[in-house]
This record gives sequence, C-alpha cells and structure tokens, in this order.
Amino acid sequence: MQHCRHVEVAAIASRDLTKARSTAALFGIPKAYGSYEQLLADGEIDIVYNPLPNHMHVLWSVKALKAGKHVLCEKPLALSAAELQQLLEASAQHPQLKVMEAFMYRFHPQWRCAKEIVDKGGIGELRTIHSFFSYFNADGGNIRNQTAAGGGGLMDIGCYNISLSRFIFQAEPQRVLGIVEYDPDFGTDRLASGILDFGKGTATFTCSTQLAPYQRVNIFGSTGRIEIEIPFNAPTDQRCKLWHQQGAPIEEIQFVACNQYTIQADEFSVAVLNDTAPPTPLTDAAANIKVIEAVFESVKRNGWVTIR
Repeated sequence: MQHCRHVEVAAIASRDLTKARSTAALFGIPKAYGSYEQLLADGEIDIVYNPLPNHMHVLWSVKALKAGKHVLCEKPLALSAAELQQLLEASAQHPQLKVMEAFMYRFHPQWRCAKEIVDKGGIGELRTIHSFFSYFNADGGNIRNQTAAGGGGLMDIGCYNISLSRFIFQAEPQRVLGIVEYDPDFGTDRLASGILDFGKGTATFTCSTQLAPYQRVNIFGSTGRIEIEIPFNAPTDQRCKLWHQQGAPIEEIQFVACNQYTIQADEFSVAVLNDTAPPTPLTDAAANIKVIEAVFESVKRNGWVTIR
C-alpha cells in the first residue's frame, strides 16, 4: 500500500502498543495505536484496512463504519450469510461510506486479460473451469487451523476458487455439490472439493491446507482454453504469464511484474476520492459466502444443494 499513488499509510493499530510501535518504525508509519478503538477515533483516518482473523471481520468493519471510516476488508468478509447481514445493514445506514471485500487477485492484469479473452469469445462458449489451490500448514497455533477464528481451507483459500468461477462466468451457480475432509485434531476442513453448476457450464475445484503447495486455473471453452500459471499469489518481482489456445499455436501472454495489493488499494481509494462505486460491490461478497455455505451444507446432506 505504501507504493500506491492514492494511499498514505498514516497509522497502524495492534492490541499490543509495543508491537504497533515496532511495526510502525519498521515501515515508517507516522502513528501507532495500542487498540483498534484508538485508531477508529482518529479523525485524520479516512479508510481502514481490516486484515484481522475471519471471525473479526464483520465486528470491526461495522465499528469502522460507525466511526465514519471507509472499509477495505479481507476475505471472506463474513463467516456466514447471516453474519454478513449485519455489515450490509450497517453499510445501508452509512451510504456515504464505501465497503469492499479484498479479493486482490481480480485486480491483477492477468485476470483482467483472462476475463477479456473469455468475454470476447476467445475460447468460444465458456463451458467449464478447473481450479486448484493448496498449501501445507499443520500448526495448531495458526488461526487458519482454529475453528473459532473461522479457519479451514474453504474459508481461507477455497473462497478464491469459488470467487474466480463466479467472476469468469459472470453468474451465480444454481446448485453445488461438495466433499470435505476434516482434520481430526483441529476440526477444520483440510481437503475440500466441489462442483458448481452454472446451468450453461460447470466449475470444479479442490483446495487443501495439508497438501503440497500448488495453484493453477484452467478455463475451457468450446473452441479454446486459458491456463493461468500463478493465479492467486502472483509474485511481485517477476513476470506472470498465462497461455491462451484457440487452434494452434499456443499463445503465451506475459505481464510486467506488479503488486495486486497495490492496485487494489489504489482503485478502492479512487472510488472513495471520486465518490463512485467500489470496484466490487458488497452483493458479490454476499453471493460468495452463500456458495461456501452451500458446499458445507452439501456435505451434511450428502447431495446437491440448490442455491436460492
């Protein structure tokens, strides 16, 4: 964010003032606070970035809105559609303030290129998307392995698989089928696969918190395909690339190294400065969490779940 054109990182807050001060010193941030409340009380702060654990997203985003701050909040925005409703209501009560879920991948040029290819018929009729995202983390002290903090693979990384499918199809799945394996000690989902039925096509995915690290996205159409090499954790110090095939030969498209977090924060800030709609509306976050819930519900029912 310190590389943004339209952002000044003016303050940082922690529950521990010593940690806040040391981090502020490390990055040259002018102000450090020993509580989140103190930062929200600062009248010079316009926007709050909320990267707290999942179970604290709605609570502190609502508090930020009540304090008159715009909010850029990490994904997933809430643990459930019911919890997200609290944020939707708070947002409606403060229509002058912007709120956006921070799905940074959508701002990387490789994703904008992929979507443009699909939208312009570069793979014919979009038929199916296959995506995979995994890492290995068996640390019980990590919030990603704590159920109370909203941990688990679907919330942490499976949300990307679902989001990208909806993003490329520009539609919502009609029904969902899921299968989930839970860690016997943590109780969190460590291996999950799903099928999203969009009617005109499908999206299948697997995500895991206890597999060899890997990520890849393949988008298939009636006459062509797109493969994205590093779809989510796009490196900031090297070129990213995707492959587009419609007939022969296969075209490799490379992108100048960039930081998708920088682009995201800049575009959100521009929406605030110009009083325009955020790049991604809250309705998108609501739709995504409904699909995540449907995957879990499918496991309980052992069958397809219709999304209403």
